[in-house]
Amino acid sequence: MDLLNKYGDQILAAFWTTVQLTALSAVGALILGTLLAGMRVSPIPVARAFGATYVTIFRNTPLTLIIVFCSFGLYQTMGVNLADPDSQTFLVDNNFRLAVLGLSVYTASFVCESLRSGINTVDVGQAEAGRSLGLTFFQNLSVIVLPQAFRSVIAPLGSVLIALTKNSTIAAVIGVAEAALLMKEMIENEAAIFVIGGIFALGFVILTLPMGLAFGYLSKRLEVAR
Repeated sequence: MDLLNKYGDQILAAFWTTVQLTALSAVGALILGTLLAGMRVSPIPVARAFGATYVTIFRNTPLTLIIVFCSFGLYQTMGVNLADPDSQTFLVDNNFRLAVLGLSVYTASFVCESLRSGINTVDVGQAEAGRSLGLTFFQNLSVIVLPQAFRSVIAPLGSVLIALTKNSTIAAVIGVAEAALLMKEMIENEAAIFVIGGIFALGFVILTLPMGLAFGYLSKRLEVAR
């Protein structure tokens, strides 16, 4: 209880940062992953090759390396800023947004493969019927195929979101003040490693368990009858 009294506000702030990282990265990954999935099933060979190359590279690259590259490669070497340089909180904001970028581009590869598997479950005859009505590939994908694909992969997408929540701890390597960074600081300052570890483990369970239950319910509720 002493630790909670002493660090309670900081713990809540750190987990709030984790929630923000997860939410923003999930939106970015979903948008990018959907575009990549469309490329993977596109009739254009260049688009298919780009999508396959992207997924192969990012699924097999450690997330830590991607996050570090966003900070040292994009910002420090190439001078890419994602925040106002004149702001007093520039470094904090910039690191946070670079972390969101890194998490988004990494997670997008997993979203892409989940969606592609969902697209493959849609009956070919439905896509052919759309083409016979004069729909373009984009119209066919967005109106007929993707709505069914999303309903088929709700559970896998939920697993990707849970993994993203846990992967957000990697942002600590570039100084983003989320849960893992605070846990490290508390362990260094307090002689209670097991208690501190338990507090943060419980915090992540509280974040991820409702996600798993919600996506499991939605998966059964919205499942497409075949």
